[in-house]
Amino acid sequence: MIKIMARISSQPGAESSMKNILQDLVGPSRNEAGCQSYELFQDEENPLEFVTIEHWTEQAAADAHMATPHVAAAIAKAAPLLAQPPVIHRYTQIA
Repeated sequence: MIKIMARISSQPGAESSMKNILQDLVGPSRNEAGCQSYELFQDEENPLEFVTIEHWTEQAAADAHMATPHVAAAIAKAAPLLAQPPVIHRYTQIA
């Protein structure tokens, strides 16, 4: 299993738009082959910060996710709203 955690930082004033873009990504992502779970969170203390926590059956499924049209559309819409590039960490379960 592969776990991916991504932190997305919105520019001030763009958090509502960013939230909508990220929420629209959840449903299609959950329906992808190899997706075991896809969750979206917003920081309660800093609403400019979002985190996705994703579980994929294998790296190939996670890679395929990044090549889907819905991810490409979300990246295009979110790019001008980002405060910095997303920080993405990939983990492999070892126990």
